[in-house]
Amino acid sequence: MKNVKDMLRPLVSVVGLLIGVGLYQFALRFPEPWSSVVIGLYFAALGVAAFLYGRSERWIRVLGVVLIVFGLVRVFL
Repeated sequence: MKNVKDMLRPLVSVVGLLIGVGLYQFALRFPEPWSSVVIGLYFAALGVAAFLYGRSERWIRVLGVVLIVFGLVRVFL
């Protein structure tokens, strides 16, 4: 079972990357400053997801916090 998980990881990564690029392009359709706000919220949401996903791995939780902070800074500055 673990072998199947390892084989699916690259596929899931590529699909996630394509979804991220699509969401970014969608956010660019909004007029400024709303596009920056939406992109910042995307980063913050990704950070929350990474933080919740990385329960046992400290570096993933740190990455989640960094993404949350970056997203909030992008929204408010």
